Amino acid sequence: MIALYIGSTSGYAGKTLITLTIGRYFQNLGFKVGFIKPVGTSPTTKNEDKVIDQDAVFIQKILGLNNDPELVTPIVVTRDLQLSVFKKGCPDFMGKILNAYEKLKKDNDLMLICGSGSFLHAGKYCNVAGIDVANALEAKVILIDRFFKEFYYDYLVSAKEILEHRLIGCILNSVPKRIMDTVNNLLVPLLNKKDIDVLGVIPKDPFLYAIPIKELAKRLKGNIISGQSKLDELVIDFIIGTMQIENFMYHYQKKKNPAVIVGGDRSDLQLVALEGRCKCLILTGNIYPTDIILNRAKDLNIPILVVKDDTYTVAKKMDFILETIKLRDEQKLNYGFNLIKEHIDWSALKKRLGLEK
Repeated sequence: MIALYIGSTSGYAGKTLITLTIGRYFQNLGFKVGFIKPVGTSPTTKNEDKVIDQDAVFIQKILGLNNDPELVTPIVVTRDLQLSVFKKGCPDFMGKILNAYEKLKKDNDLMLICGSGSFLHAGKYCNVAGIDVANALEAKVILIDRFFKEFYYDYLVSAKEILEHRLIGCILNSVPKRIMDTVNNLLVPLLNKKDIDVLGVIPKDPFLYAIPIKELAKRLKGNIISGQSKLDELVIDFIIGTMQIENFMYHYQKKKNPAVIVGGDRSDLQLVALEGRCKCLILTGNIYPTDIILNRAKDLNIPILVVKDDTYTVAKKMDFILETIKLRDEQKLNYGFNLIKEHIDWSALKKRLGLEK
């Protein structure tokens, strides 16, 4: 039985999707795949009394597994748990993880261990950081480094020095097109010189980080006043309307049907955005549109969201939302599977895992 820990240099790096893609790939080859997420950070309740991890439940569902969620995620981080740890100290979390793992690994060829947050740091205060768990479970490790304005290649080098041969490689995720040549021609060779195999270079695809308009309205606490039949459509990008019309049109034409964030008092930009068939209008400052704007939006069936925050605050929230949105939509999930499957070196991964058939 092979244990593979899938960790990352930061949170929201794409661990769930990559874990699922690896799991499905080896299932399709005929291997029996098990799964555990030792430390969960997305708590929810089941039957109003049991706290379970949403991400772990989702992964089990997609992989066709049906193990006890409390066993699959033996530690679920809640506010109450944190307060208890701060006041009383850490109980034997690792013992609980080991016990669950021993039960779940039986009869499996490959055991996938999905991390939470930063591999070297998240959970270290209770000795259940990714590196602690991977060592305790004697797992091989893949680290995902997602591009957030930069790559954390120093982190990968540090992890390699600590893990040595047990770090079997890394995956560079969400690589913007503008730096793809730099990554392939400079970063990958650099990592190879440090004895870090790059098992995949995944290009950034905005579709994976799109969000339904209805979910966006919920996140922004917006009031939807038009376009109710279009709320399942996806927002992929946005533009801020704080400029003169000529400049706004220049930037708007570079994007494909973006959401437009604009002050509720800027009827001029609102009308231009509507006529340009924007995905939706987000009016800030809790200012409702004029009758002309509202009627035109209804004619075109374009959603309008009215939010209380100012334009700058909404734009910052939008950045965060689109960077951290979780994959739950079936269409996006299948798209993501195909994207990642295409860009992972499966021959190299199978060789390093010792799972060649």
